[in-house]
Amino acid sequence: MINHRKLKKANPIRIMLVDDHPAFRKGMVALIESEPDLQVVAETGDGSQALEIYRQKKPDVVLMDLRLPGMGGVEATIAIRKEFPDARVIVLTTFETDEDIFRAIQSGAKSYLLKDTPDDELSTAIRSVHAGKQILSEKLARRLAERQQRPELSRREIEVLQLLIKGRSNKEIGSSLFLCEDTVKAHFKTLFTKLKVQDRTEAAISAIRLGIVHLD
Repeated sequence: MINHRKLKKANPIRIMLVDDHPAFRKGMVALIESEPDLQVVAETGDGSQALEIYRQKKPDVVLMDLRLPGMGGVEATIAIRKEFPDARVIVLTTFETDEDIFRAIQSGAKSYLLKDTPDDELSTAIRSVHAGKQILSEKLARRLAERQQRPELSRREIEVLQLLIKGRSNKEIGSSLFLCEDTVKAHFKTLFTKLKVQDRTEAAISAIRLGIVHLD
């Protein structure tokens, strides 16, 4: 008996997978290929290779993880969209902190989905993004709106937080960033205000919870 579900349409939506877990990619290929209008045309586990493969394959939709070797998903998305402004990227990840959502959408991603998204919802999202729509759940949209209301942190402030969660003292942070200790203290004072916290411990906890920095 012919399985009509597996017969591909003449012009299926061509998809590129960017994820560093081979087992997950294998499962995604099986899921996508089971849909008659979807087809995987490229895959990679390295974010730094994503742009080159995109140039070669010109996929219709990219499914992009956030944590990748070589280059993160946000940076890979920015690189692809800089050269191909019409590129349609869906972030598909296990991370759902406010900062991750904000940076992904800010980079130009058209949707942000978690890896436990039901198969039918994922397929629908791919078709919708291919059609030019932006797909974001009500919950994530609400969190994105809340994140957009918070003050932006400077690159230097984020660097200070990254060293803070590694347990560095003010003196050690200053030495690493070539800053005097008073300047480091000034950065913390500004960070406490922006994060609405009272001390270094609260700042570290808040930065990790919001996804501003990550424990690698």
